[in-house]
Amino acid sequence: MEKRNVKRFAAIGMLSALSYAMMLLNFPLPPFPKYLQVDFSDIPALIAAIVMGPMAGVAVELVKNVLDMITTGSETGVPVGHFANFVAGVVFILPVYAIYIRLKNKKGMAIALIAGTVTMALVMSVMNYFILLPLYVMFMNFPALSGPEALELVVTAIFPFNVVKGLMITALFMLVFAKIQDWLLKQQRAFKKA
Repeated sequence: MEKRNVKRFAAIGMLSALSYAMMLLNFPLPPFPKYLQVDFSDIPALIAAIVMGPMAGVAVELVKNVLDMITTGSETGVPVGHFANFVAGVVFILPVYAIYIRLKNKKGMAIALIAGTVTMALVMSVMNYFILLPLYVMFMNFPALSGPEALELVVTAIFPFNVVKGLMITALFMLVFAKIQDWLLKQQRAFKKA
């Protein structure tokens, strides 16, 4: 039991460090506001979830964001962006895990990643409208948005951005998955035995 925990913690630590490093390589997409950044740091969390279960993926998302908050800080003084990144990552990887665990093949993974993308886009749209945009107004002195203005921002920027981001992660992960699918299944069995 103790050996299993050490192995699990070490794997989560390594995947968290990789995820954090990938988070630092973020970039904006030209048609969207500059504060919406794409990174591929959800891929190590997705690997953790597939191999060790959903809580391992959530742990990688959490550690990644805590590391980033400690090292880069927050423009608001409150980790609003880190909280948003954590939620976006979790609502992306959990549906992917739930579907893939039932359909363990490439087609199943593609379906799972599309479901994760749609879930992330919808949840982040609602969350931005009701929680995140008001927090940015409060902590960063953004101009207050009326209901219709906030809705327009969500519909024209937040939702499409998250769809594009999810599709970019999907495309990259499918390329990686094609190469490591057998290894992932082997690691999954090894973690269940240990």
